[in-house]
Parts: sequence; C-alpha cells; structure tokens
Amino acid sequence: MIVSCRNVSKVFDDRVVVDELDLDVPAGQCFGLLGPNGAGKTTTLKMIYGVTRPTSGTVHVFGEDVSRDPRSVRKRLGVTLQENALIEVLSSVDNLRVFGRYHLLSEAEIEARVDSLLDFLDLRSHATLPVQALSGGYKRRLSIALSLMNDPELLILDEPTTGLDPAVRLSLWSRVGELRARGKTVLLTTHYMDEAERLCDRLAILSEGRVLVDGAPKQLILSHLARDAVELDQDPSRHAALLGALHDVKSLRGGRRLIFYGDDGPALLDATRRAGADHEGLHLRPTNLEDVFLSLTGTGLEGGA
Repeated sequence: MIVSCRNVSKVFDDRVVVDELDLDVPAGQCFGLLGPNGAGKTTTLKMIYGVTRPTSGTVHVFGEDVSRDPRSVRKRLGVTLQENALIEVLSSVDNLRVFGRYHLLSEAEIEARVDSLLDFLDLRSHATLPVQALSGGYKRRLSIALSLMNDPELLILDEPTTGLDPAVRLSLWSRVGELRARGKTVLLTTHYMDEAERLCDRLAILSEGRVLVDGAPKQLILSHLARDAVELDQDPSRHAALLGALHDVKSLRGGRRLIFYGDDGPALLDATRRAGADHEGLHLRPTNLEDVFLSLTGTGLEGGA
C-alpha cells in the first residue's frame, strides 16, 4: 500500500475531527475521499502529507512513518491544495522554475519538466503571462503542474476542480486519467459525485471522521442500493402512501424528491405507477454514487432488505 492509516485520530481543542480512522490506498490507483463538510477529509490529507501530526495512531506513506520523517515522504509526493498557492506577479513558467528549485532539481531537469508540463496541462499559450492575469481555470492547471514538478509517486488533490466550469473540469479529469494510466497513485477529495465515479478506482465515504464504507464505486452502488432508480418529484404529503404501497423496496427521500431502488428498472417503474405516482416527472435511471452518498450521510434509507 502507498498509504496506510491505522487507528488515526486528530483532536483540535477537545473536538474530534478524525476518529480512529483506518485507510489503505493501493499503488497505481485513483483513490477518492468523499464526505460532507467537516467529515475530516482535508485533515486526513494533511496527516498523510505530513503537515499535521495525528493525535494518536500511525500514518505510513511509502512504508515510512510520516511523523518520524515527513521530509523524506514529502519529497516523493505532490500536493494541490484547495486554495491556489501561486506567486501572482510571476509567470506560469517562473512559478514552475521556482518550485523546481525548491525541490533541488538541476536547471536541465527544471527546463525539461517545465516544457513537458506546459503541454500536459495546456498552459503554453499563457506561459509568460503573470499569474494575476490568468483565469481561475488556468490558475488551477498551474497549481496541479506545480505539484507534478518533482515527478511524484503519489499525487494528492484536495478538491481540484471546485468552482471550475465544466469544460475545464473535463480537461483536468482527462489529465488525472493520463496520470493514472502512467502508473501514478492519485488521492483526491471532491464534492462532485460524478467526478469520483468517473475517476476513482476505489473510494471511501467519511462522516464525522470515520470511514463508513470503502470500495469500488460500482461495488458500493450494488451492495448498498441496487442497479436502477426510479425518481419522482411528488408532493411530500403523498410520500407516505407510496412508501406504504412499496414498503419492501429501498427508498430515499428529501424534500419533494422520492427515489425507489431495484435491480429490475422497468418492473420497478411499473410498480411505482401502480402505487399511484404521477406519471409526469417519473424518471427511470441508473443508480449512481450520489444516491449511495446521500443514503449514508444525508438522508435516511428506508425499507427493503
């Protein structure tokens, strides 16, 4: 395992942020940490890359105890923080050069990697502009480029695409996919369920500092819910009757939305109609990771075996 956390807890001012967490990140995969705000995701990442010490438990990265030798670990990984940490008055190229020198790379290595990363993250057209003149999307690309300057074995991305437009998000997803194809290990946090489902080989869902479940996205969907979902927008006063008629079916509700889950979508859709659901607004779709996330962290899962 590239990362192994055992019984890891972190307490700030008597507040438990991470609570006896166990986590394993395999080599060569994209591994996601999901959870609501305050679940402990960013604190967990900080303990993994060695800027925060656990209150108890152990964190090993590359087989080394991070608390004992954080410098040895950090030189082998790259980190993209939630907030961009860039020198605004310098150009993209000069930011990359500064970061290369921080890693004690030779000038020849720096120039070769700068040249490669400008192409890899589509930065060449803006390479000589000061960072303060770049859009949010280009700043995010540059932040990821900085984290790749030392050719890390493990890349940590903390909400890398938050606030970006869909086109930039798709572009960055493609880059993460290429890194994974090259054998890099990627550990990311995200609030976008489609991002996690698309990028991650495995993921863990956290709540209140603990891992609720972990596994491959499709495995989690099938083991916790079912293959298909019938979703409807219905007056909440009518939910009780529908839930009573379909009492043996797993369901999820929030506000006007009511969702039923089953492995035979057409049969489930027909049963929902016969139970009295309005045909208008009734929607059959594949169950997705957001359904699992909400069932575990946001809205109660009811009924069914």
